[in-house]
Amino acid sequence: MNAPTAPVDLPAGWTLLHLDVTDSTNAQARALALSGAPEGAVVWADVQTGGRGRSDRVWESGAGNLLFSVLVRPDCSLSAAGQISFMSAVALAEAVEALAPGLPIRCKWPNDLLGTHGKLCGILLEACCIKSGGIAGALVVGIGVNLVWRPGEGALYPASSLSREGADLSREAVLSAFLARFSAWLTVWRREGFPPLRAAWLSRARGLGEKITVRLPGETVQGVFESLDEDGALVLSGLPEGKRLIRAGDVFFG
Repeated sequence: MNAPTAPVDLPAGWTLLHLDVTDSTNAQARALALSGAPEGAVVWADVQTGGRGRSDRVWESGAGNLLFSVLVRPDCSLSAAGQISFMSAVALAEAVEALAPGLPIRCKWPNDLLGTHGKLCGILLEACCIKSGGIAGALVVGIGVNLVWRPGEGALYPASSLSREGADLSREAVLSAFLARFSAWLTVWRREGFPPLRAAWLSRARGLGEKITVRLPGETVQGVFESLDEDGALVLSGLPEGKRLIRAGDVFFG
């Protein structure tokens, strides 16, 4: 195990496990959850050999990128726990904005961040320790940030990196800034619910008020990205049947 090249600032009571190589930071964080680790356990790896994205897609990442997972214990319904995806995107956007003022960052539904040239990060939530009544006792938030390396042709969505966007940031700086904002948003979310988080996400939303294409299992639909509903579903309007709530799918612009 290598020590970070610079200190990583952690919220009070949080812990960090830094690994040279692992199969998946989410798998490591899940094991910590099952062993009873408290909220705030963070697993950071230099290299992942079995990283995954949504829908079990392979998550590729080259040297120098930031790969980590955070253990949260939300103790709420699975649908409410899904709002932590938006929390993660907003916290990371705020972290990058603080470190690279003026850099345009947009949120792409449901859980990506975009720069001018393409996708900058991916976020994967995995619930575990499910209690009776469908309560999420633990949630693992896996995040991969393209700091310097980005996938080439063949990616589902054009990829970029913070370096390509003009921001040369260290892994330690981005991780520290993210954890500070994520911890702060957890407090707000527990106290005030989804509305302030929803507003912060919508203020950075890519494609809001514009025509988009949503690829769903077995069909593709086009409509206007009107808003998010109170649970985080995408509100698609301008359809023959009127409006439709989209809870999972791949969004494309233009």
